[in-house]
Amino acid sequence: MKPLYETTIINTGGRNGEVHSPDNIFNLDVAKPAALGGETTTATNPEQLFAAGYSACFNSALELMLEKGKVSYDSSEVTATVALYSDKADNGFKLGVKLDVSIKGVDRETAEEYAHKAHDFCPYSKALKGNVDVELTVK
Repeated sequence: MKPLYETTIINTGGRNGEVHSPDNIFNLDVAKPAALGGETTTATNPEQLFAAGYSACFNSALELMLEKGKVSYDSSEVTATVALYSDKADNGFKLGVKLDVSIKGVDRETAEEYAHKAHDFCPYSKALKGNVDVELTVK
């Protein structure tokens, strides 16, 4: 199957390194968060990068579902909170996600309906289904 879009990001140094695209348009320092034993810094971390990607992808899916449903709305906002948990199954780690969805200009029932449609459509949500606990809340 031919991809519609693909991108490549390279990491060196793991959680205490950097990430960059081959063309260096995207370039960020990565650091272990203070909560995990790192130092306080302005560098990003894998959980922040994941939250950024998921919130943008989910909101795009949401807006597409609203457009397809011919729903008039003022604005939408998706806040993704990504947590790192201990995984007792293998003594490793696992992720959990909370998605807070707000659609201004529609009633709560419509907002919930379209948030769930977006959750069924979003590529990140599809990839995580059955693998990561995702809590969806409509505000």
